Amino acid sequence: MEGSMKPMNWEVFITCAVTGAGDTIGKSSKVPITPKQIADSAIEAAQVGAAIVHIHVRDPENGAPSRDLSLYREVVERVRASDTDVVLNLTAGMGGDLVFGSPERPLPLDAAQTDMVGASERLVHIRELLPEICTLDCGTMNFALGDYVMANTPDILRAMAKQLQILNVRPEIEVFDTGHLVLAKRLAEEELLDDPVMIQLCMGIPYGAPDDPRTVQAMVDAVPENWIFSTFSIGRMQLPFVAQAVLAGGNVRVGLEDNLYLSKGELATNRQLVIRARTILEAMNIRILGPAEVRKKLRLTRRGAGT
Repeated sequence: MEGSMKPMNWEVFITCAVTGAGDTIGKSSKVPITPKQIADSAIEAAQVGAAIVHIHVRDPENGAPSRDLSLYREVVERVRASDTDVVLNLTAGMGGDLVFGSPERPLPLDAAQTDMVGASERLVHIRELLPEICTLDCGTMNFALGDYVMANTPDILRAMAKQLQILNVRPEIEVFDTGHLVLAKRLAEEELLDDPVMIQLCMGIPYGAPDDPRTVQAMVDAVPENWIFSTFSIGRMQLPFVAQAVLAGGNVRVGLEDNLYLSKGELATNRQLVIRARTILEAMNIRILGPAEVRKKLRLTRRGAGT
């Protein structure tokens, strides 16, 4: 049922988005870059309360976002070989990036910055490494980055969703605006998303849905009652959204992909952001779920070491 107020969530899982693909490495030396740094940071976040770690990879030489399978493989193998249990959520958002030439001459595209590939190529690392979860960005969107467009057509998303069903990998549907949520519901109606549908409401990202309380509540109200959702915002709003998310009935995401600071002027690590999120939740008398409980809740298939 949609349109009804969801009850507060008293049993919450934390996702840590470890490094992302944004231009953040010049702003903070604490953003992990190499596969070892990313894996170590993910493990540290898991040790202090993150049940899920969301993983991008970067070129170790310059920190640029990458789709290199060998980099994903090293991160995944390091995390799985550790003594720390955590649910792996790999991005499948790379490979949907269009950068136009200029306002007056949009074509040809900026070939150096455009990275647009087909559905199967975007999932190469998912097929090879079989994480429990991978993201599926459910729509196309302008970002506040000049002529850059995140491009995810309905048919590309249909093809990716179908392949994920075959692989038995749970998609985390990322929505950045209300229309993306409409498309996600359409994919579910077409039986391309298996229950329980997992969705991430990405708020406050220019130029998507703003993170004011009215818009957040409108988005939450539109989420089907049987779907499992998290919500987050970026920058200084990341930590206030820990409370906002659970009050709205959802789960929590923090991490250096979305915010670099623990407090004004104090750069954070992923470990510190998870500890701060856990502190907020525990002060609200909320029980924090571990990875085994999350696997059961989301009906995930665990692979790799320890299975």
